[in-house]
Amino acid sequence: MKYLFTPALFVFLLLNSYAQTGIPVPQMVNADNLVKNFLAKYDIPGATFAIGKEGKIVYMRAFGYSDINKTTPTQPYNLFRIASLSKQITSIAIMQMMQDGKLQMNSKVFGPGGILADHPVFSKANITDTRIYNITIQNLLEHAAGWNRDNNCNPNPTTPYPYFLGGCDPISYPLRVTMLTGTTNPVSKEALIKYLLEKGLDFAPGTGYNYSNIGYLILGRVIEKISGVSYEKYVQDSVFTPLGIFDIHLAKNLLTDKQEREGEYVGNGYTTLSCYGTGQYVPWEYGGLSVEAMDSHGGWIATPRDLLKLIVAIDGFNTKPDILSSATIQTMVTPSANNPYYAKGWSVNQYNNWWHTGALDGTASEMARTSGGYTWAIILNKRNITDNNFWTDLDQLPWNCFAATSSWPTFDLMTSPTVNATGISFTALTSTSVVVKWKKGNGDKRLVAVRPDNAINAFPLDGTDYTANSVYGTSGTTISGDNYVVYNGTGDSVVITGLTPGKGYYFRVIEYNKNTVGGNNALYLLGSNPVSKLTFNVYSFTGNGNWSDASNWSGGQAPPSTLPEGSMIIINPPAGSECIMNVAQTIAKGARINITAGRKINVKGKLTMQ
Repeated sequence: MKYLFTPALFVFLLLNSYAQTGIPVPQMVNADNLVKNFLAKYDIPGATFAIGKEGKIVYMRAFGYSDINKTTPTQPYNLFRIASLSKQITSIAIMQMMQDGKLQMNSKVFGPGGILADHPVFSKANITDTRIYNITIQNLLEHAAGWNRDNNCNPNPTTPYPYFLGGCDPISYPLRVTMLTGTTNPVSKEALIKYLLEKGLDFAPGTGYNYSNIGYLILGRVIEKISGVSYEKYVQDSVFTPLGIFDIHLAKNLLTDKQEREGEYVGNGYTTLSCYGTGQYVPWEYGGLSVEAMDSHGGWIATPRDLLKLIVAIDGFNTKPDILSSATIQTMVTPSANNPYYAKGWSVNQYNNWWHTGALDGTASEMARTSGGYTWAIILNKRNITDNNFWTDLDQLPWNCFAATSSWPTFDLMTSPTVNATGISFTALTSTSVVVKWKKGNGDKRLVAVRPDNAINAFPLDGTDYTANSVYGTSGTTISGDNYVVYNGTGDSVVITGLTPGKGYYFRVIEYNKNTVGGNNALYLLGSNPVSKLTFNVYSFTGNGNWSDASNWSGGQAPPSTLPEGSMIIINPPAGSECIMNVAQTIAKGARINITAGRKINVKGKLTMQ
């Protein structure tokens, strides 16, 4: 028999190899197919994509695989590097500071009277181009500070690299920066900035436009100087937390440092010398570049949902409250005098649309806000570098999805809780049970998940309901694997039974909303949940005589001098015998000592109950 493998069949099989996850939207099945077609065309392993309409998230889906080996389907809760979408985050933070009167657009950054005049590194830089002292906050926001990254400023070869690295963006050659600045590997943010300060400018500040990563890296240091805290802390405390954003974090360099729910990145097969100075050749996406030195220009990881939470808080519409005034927003999106299509951290056009793209090895991203009330964020875990149509098609993809949708959902998938539960504690221990308590967040309900020996590694899926049973290990109550749901309700405590002495258990409280606003879908808050470990140790005194004699304890193991939370001492000597506490013993909060009825304990040492 002769078998035919037709091109049409190949395309069908390829498209169906892209797993789809997230809450299905029947009205937008055409959008699903458009995304799958795009990913197949450009050989992209995985993507997360959220679309907003009139302040609501109406579509939040994920496609393909989140890992290099293509074994784990991408989920909407996966975080990925967003590259230069980080610039909008930095711009919003700077605008907030300006709105609060902490800086102005014309504030000088370097030199006498500049915001960073006394910076411990920059103040000692050998600056020979005095035009640097004229750089303003506005210049940095608009890529008009005076550096031209398109010029070739490196020798061939670009020592210590044994090959030529073109251009003049120092993020691409971190080993050369550390060599010339005499600093350690991996390169620091300060070394990157110092390198360009000492190199000098290519045009006078404010007289031209050339995209500058280092300009936004400098803005991060401005935020640190004015706030007195790290760039990350300021943004999280002042921008993200008030908006209920918990799934945007600063990225790490290496695959081994992958963060919770973070996906993996697929490069294009190229390697370079490790930014750690080991002499090894590594993928650009994992150790070739120092993503940890990119914070305020390209260093964040995020989910599309949290990016849309951010966009609708500065979009100028009245669908959800904005954190910036209309005047501040107008300043942020007013085109630069040097480039009518770029404002302050945003690409703009005559239609009052704002957007930005992001690119790194293993990353392509875009987020946007349109004058018609649409928003979107899409993140890919690979970028295509061979087809000139890739970026045009990526930009067109959301517009095609809009055109293919005739009926829109009315629910809002943005409405997950915005305040986490806090303060997990353990009381009323027995040899097999414990009372777990917490302070509620602002969700309609919450799950309590438990896993033995290791941290929770499976997470509830939006739109999915989970059965709970307070008897640990009950069949049918897992999220996945050995991650058990022991509580699902509106309260702030649960009595859990079925625990095994000697084991450690990890507990996690996960807030969620399920109501008509969200289409009666369970919408979970997964970032920064409270997590606590219960070391469920039980020490039984079963002998006769001194506490300090290990032979009097079951298994020959006496308790530590401070009994930790989650542990229990049982005093149960044989009839006619006694336990003599001849040492000092502290019982920590959440631990317990239990004396069996009718048994004797003679306390000679100091007993402290915390």
